[in-house]
Amino acid sequence: MKVILKEDVQGLGYTNDLVSVKNGYGRNFLIPQGLAILATEPNKKVRDEDLKQKAYKEDKIRKEAETLLKALQDVTVKIGAKAGTSGKIFGSVNALQIAEALKAQFKFDIDRKKIIVDGDSIKEIGTYKATIKIHKEITAEINFEVIAE
Repeated sequence: MKVILKEDVQGLGYTNDLVSVKNGYGRNFLIPQGLAILATEPNKKVRDEDLKQKAYKEDKIRKEAETLLKALQDVTVKIGAKAGTSGKIFGSVNALQIAEALKAQFKFDIDRKKIIVDGDSIKEIGTYKATIKIHKEITAEINFEVIAE
């Protein structure tokens, strides 16, 4: 019996996979649980259309990510912080402050959870690097400078 999976099934396949299973497994478990549907011709056509639309959307998101990557290449973000005379800042600089500075200075709206700061937190004035995970396969590296206010 051939079925089209509606959800990921461990040991069997992923969503929209066309798999062959034993009749009892398909009829008594997969279909009643809503994990699969029969692989009839109309269901196969719907699956093919879903895969085509998903590929189109994924391609569009990837192109937007590449555009953002090009825009972020030569960006240096300046972040102001209160600092003592020795160059140590009060508090630390984290991903949230970098995201806010990117939005304020360059109008890039990037989620703070996608920004990874080298080291856990920055506690001194200077120039540092941060990695931004734009897409699951695309990452950008930006420079940011912590300056005394």
